[in-house]
Amino acid sequence: MSAADKGTSVFRRKPIEETEDEASGSKLFKSLGLWQLTAIGVGGIIGIGIFTLAGLVANGGPDAEGVGPAVLISFLIAGLASAAAALSYAEFAGMVPRAGSAYTYGYVALGEIIGWFIGWDLLLEYTAIVAVVAIGISGYFTEFMAGIGLDVPVWMQGTGDVIEGGLVNLPALVVCLFITFILSRGTKTFGRFELVAVGLKVLLILFIIGLGIFFVNTSNYTPFLPNGFGAVFTGAATVFFAVFGYDAMSTAAEEAKDGKKHMPKAILLSLGIAMVLYILATLVLTGMQNYTEISPTAGFASAFQNVGLPVIATVISAFAVLSILTVMLTFLLGVTRVWFSMSRDGLLPRWFSATDSNGTPQRVTWIAGGVSALLAGFFPIRAVADLTNIGILAAFVVVCIAVIVLRRTQPDAPREFRVPLMPWVPAFGVLASAFLIAQLHWETWLRFGVWLLIGMAVYWFYSRKHSLLNPDSPRHAQRKTDGTGTPPPSPEPEPGGTGTPPPSPEPEPGAAG
Repeated sequence: MSAADKGTSVFRRKPIEETEDEASGSKLFKSLGLWQLTAIGVGGIIGIGIFTLAGLVANGGPDAEGVGPAVLISFLIAGLASAAAALSYAEFAGMVPRAGSAYTYGYVALGEIIGWFIGWDLLLEYTAIVAVVAIGISGYFTEFMAGIGLDVPVWMQGTGDVIEGGLVNLPALVVCLFITFILSRGTKTFGRFELVAVGLKVLLILFIIGLGIFFVNTSNYTPFLPNGFGAVFTGAATVFFAVFGYDAMSTAAEEAKDGKKHMPKAILLSLGIAMVLYILATLVLTGMQNYTEISPTAGFASAFQNVGLPVIATVISAFAVLSILTVMLTFLLGVTRVWFSMSRDGLLPRWFSATDSNGTPQRVTWIAGGVSALLAGFFPIRAVADLTNIGILAAFVVVCIAVIVLRRTQPDAPREFRVPLMPWVPAFGVLASAFLIAQLHWETWLRFGVWLLIGMAVYWFYSRKHSLLNPDSPRHAQRKTDGTGTPPPSPEPEPGGTGTPPPSPEPEPGAAG
């Protein structure tokens, strides 16, 4: 690195070899294999997209025009944009097996200020995603309770702007706290739960498709484009929420047994499996019931009710709740690992990177879980879904640009996977993601802009001074004993320039041993 890179420049870059040292000496436990990683990816992608957003976008709801059967095209557009980004993530995952995902990739390729803003963005977006999914669970929970003869009180079904007489979405709030507890038990426990739950989810979706195809009425496919392609593109911007998840899975790279080898495969496998299931499921859903009658909160449950199978609708509602939990777990994992990584780099206070005896960053886990519970309890689903989409699309733009830049600046760096048709594939990812961002409402842009302005203030007054890439950072001399009584860590060596050996990873406060 140049002197500017190591000193005050906001574009100073983290060396790849330094991220490898941090990953090899990480206090996060390495317990995830290829199929567990793939399950986390599938768990993050498949869930609310099939069980809630497909019906919401097809019907339109109170705030948008219905896409109708063309919701299939919305998914294909979103999936195509996501695939270009997925290839870029796969190349980075094979080079930088470190917690942080897009935050780390931006930090390595484009500089600290870009990495900071993507990390700051993801802290909000991943937390909000957990809330969106919890709201989706609530709709199926209400359907399930009705199916067994119990009515959920109106006041606890949602907020007043969604349902008349509503005060709080209590089921959504409670389930956020429940999945926070599961994740707090450690990655090994979480990985086992995710593998089993995702297996049940895929079986449920195959069952829905296999049974529902016998009740498809082709007349429901007419009109296929009831409100034109404008509604389809707007719908694609909303359902984009349903075609990522592998990005959150990539934040677990340090907890993979062989991150460089398995992460790229898991990213591509998870997106491929998800898109096949999405296409089949949307065809069945819009074929079983006219799009104007599909429930925007529990689409498949309402479809099977419509064809006279209320028992099946009740079973679907029960299993939908279980299967959507895996999405929440994946993204809660994502926000905690990004937060942990930013804290370890000095961009956020060291207090957040403490881990327990299971290698779990408990503090950020419970903070993120608590915030997601509040969002789920008191905000409507579309507003939160659009907010998450603009942030993730922005991250995709950065990752696609970063993979082009790094291919040019470090062409000889070892890569387990290489994006084909460079630079056309990532360039398409940039354009497609930017196009989908443009389809979102101005209120979403405003909320996102306010969050970024807050992030700029935090970076300028704290992060740039405390960054471990700053030779004058107070973190280099910090020797305070942490709250567990463990001895203070020795000062972290200043990151070396060209020709110097890579520094040893900074010991994490509160970690076992």
